[in-house]
Amino acid sequence: MTDPSALDLRVRSTIDDVALSTLHARAFGETPRLRPWSAQLKRHSLSWVGAFDGNTLTGFANLAWDGGGHAFLLDVVVHPSRQRRGIGRALVTEAVRQATDSGCSWLHADFADDLAPFFGDVCGLSPTSAGLLRLHR
Repeated sequence: MTDPSALDLRVRSTIDDVALSTLHARAFGETPRLRPWSAQLKRHSLSWVGAFDGNTLTGFANLAWDGGGHAFLLDVVVHPSRQRRGIGRALVTEAVRQATDSGCSWLHADFADDLAPFFGDVCGLSPTSAGLLRLHR
């Protein structure tokens, strides 16, 4: 496990769209495609947190919100070679702090069943029922 005090976590740092698109694709096993992360984050997010090794982005969490009491944890990713070292937990912990400091009352996170041990046991999120509708492929 990585010592949390040794992590270089950066809140609302400048985002390199190529670096985050590449990290996201590797973490989710997808074909890389360039996304306009920087513009999207500035427009829709309360905050975001990056984990860096020097200048290399190794982890990321996005904290979107409704402009009021609800925050939404999205796109929590850690590079596959750096997973299971406490980086994801540190990202979520910082996102929780950001939401709390901003006056949010609720933090929502949707996750696949195989990630329940991480989000539930490691990060302390309680499971809930939710609805999902795929709008397009």
